[in-house]
Amino acid sequence: MDLYVTSPGPIDQSVLYDQDKHVSSAVWEGQERGALRCHEHTSKLDQWALTQKQLELVHKAGFGYLRLIPAISLDNPLISALVERWRRETNTFHLNVGEMTVTLEDVAYFLGLAIDGEPVMGVTYTMCDTICEKLLGKAPDSGSTSGGMVKLSWLKESFSQCPEDAPMEEIERRTRAYLLYLVGSTIFSTTTGNKVPVMYLPLFENFDQASNYAWGAAALSFLYRALGNASLKSQSTVSGCLTLLQCWSYYHLDIGRPRLNQDSMHFPLVLKWKGKQSGPTANRDLIFYRKALDSLKSSDVEWLPYMNIDSRIIPDDIKSGLIVGRSKTMLICFDKAERHLPDRCLRQYGLRQSIPEEVQRWERKSRGVDGGVDLSGKMEIELNEWLDRRLNIVEDDGGVEESEYMQWYMKITRRFVGRLIPLSSEFQRMHAALRDIAHLADTVSTQGMDSQQTESVTRIRYIVHECLRDQVGTSMLAPSIPQVEHGKRIRGKEMIRRKSNGKRRRKDDPVQCHAPSEGDQSQLCSAAGEIDYSQLCLTDAEVDDLQLCHAGGDGVDAQLHTTIEVDGTLLCHPTDEIDDTETCIAVTGVDDSQVCHAIIKGEAQAVPQSSLRTSEDVGQHNDCSIVV
Repeated sequence: MDLYVTSPGPIDQSVLYDQDKHVSSAVWEGQERGALRCHEHTSKLDQWALTQKQLELVHKAGFGYLRLIPAISLDNPLISALVERWRRETNTFHLNVGEMTVTLEDVAYFLGLAIDGEPVMGVTYTMCDTICEKLLGKAPDSGSTSGGMVKLSWLKESFSQCPEDAPMEEIERRTRAYLLYLVGSTIFSTTTGNKVPVMYLPLFENFDQASNYAWGAAALSFLYRALGNASLKSQSTVSGCLTLLQCWSYYHLDIGRPRLNQDSMHFPLVLKWKGKQSGPTANRDLIFYRKALDSLKSSDVEWLPYMNIDSRIIPDDIKSGLIVGRSKTMLICFDKAERHLPDRCLRQYGLRQSIPEEVQRWERKSRGVDGGVDLSGKMEIELNEWLDRRLNIVEDDGGVEESEYMQWYMKITRRFVGRLIPLSSEFQRMHAALRDIAHLADTVSTQGMDSQQTESVTRIRYIVHECLRDQVGTSMLAPSIPQVEHGKRIRGKEMIRRKSNGKRRRKDDPVQCHAPSEGDQSQLCSAAGEIDYSQLCLTDAEVDDLQLCHAGGDGVDAQLHTTIEVDGTLLCHPTDEIDDTETCIAVTGVDDSQVCHAIIKGEAQAVPQSSLRTSEDVGQHNDCSIVV
């Protein structure tokens, strides 16, 4: 566990070679992006009034089950936490129990879409008018299009109501508009929020032919690409069929799973989560789910959620294609080609996990959407791999022992997303360790050592002292510093009050204050020649115009009031006969009154009376005060 406190992995970067681009790198450095904006538009699907003839056409086209998809309330924090675990190098979630993914088998069970068939591919378009005029009977207005995309709202407003006695040509047009709206709201939901590409529309021209396409494989390819994009640290949105993703999590992971008032089983399985949800959901933010995934145990995982499902509810056409759910192949959705790698998630098929083969790197190219371009001519390699899908069904090869797999897996994965120890606590822990090393280095005797050993000890002392000074310089500036106008002179005022009941020192006793040479941004103040490495003061600024005010005379309960106007040099001025107290002030990186003070026990020296005055108008500022 200690290994991952400061290094969450991967130890072996041969698999997760894009780690520096991944959102987990930013989170580890304290750069939170918050929950993602999730784009899906199922809430208005029920506003389409389909006639019986339209329903028959929808079934004929292969979308009879997808149209039943419920308007599930998306759990943005849960989806965001899952995205933080998604790796586009392998198209899998990297969890503490091993790799898992949304498979073709999951798509078939959840959405009832065909996962076997012709690839979803065709001609791209940059203009909507011609194809909409041909297949829908009218073209959208200029405000409802954007390049080769049309607004979902235009489709609903123009085609959602179909008269019962409408001619067959009109019924087919309105049904095509519904199918385009359906896929644009669910499996091909984009980050634009309210548009769908019209390139899918020609695939609905012939309803019998439409059912021959592998819409489920295309939906998974689209989701893989969307998750891969969202896993990059620069992204803030996610799209694709997020209902599929969320229900996959509910079935496989006991994290954030809602309790329902009904527990009936229907097909497609996504209907299990239709209805009013009950159970606590408060305080389940991104951090909650991230911690839950970071501490995931095998007992929290349901590897085979379909084992106890009554097979009679699964349609025969879905059963016949399930074998492709174990195919190691390329998934295709127009210009989006993504690898399906079930060999990395064999436990989801009831098989023992083996150590998977190295993933062949492939470049995700933007094929472009030039008008009239048939992408099949540009994706021969991907298409050939899909054509061989039934020749690449992963089989049970016996696998390896669980411990052997996990030993390999822990080396190549990113075990944690969030830090087990906060950055502040980690800094304190490191600082304490450096102080211990410094103490040992300072107290070890070099007597009897040869010259090389003595030089090593001296080198250790130097390095650890430099590290301590660098660390303190960083920690002093940790609080947020307000921004000020460029070029404005910064002034800080600070009042220190201290009562002391100790024995009074003579003002002619020596006081030492050591500061390194100019240019060293880590300047050390010490008293009596001894350094306590836990208490350091740094300065890299200039200070002018020091004015001290000693109230209370030289009595035992004297109070020291110090007003400084900061412009930046190191100052170390003792006060006049103060009870066992000498004041040494160093200002480190002052910006808008960010002041660091060290009050160090030492000997008092006289201060000219001309420099004393009453302290007034003392501001309140952010500061860090260290007492040695």
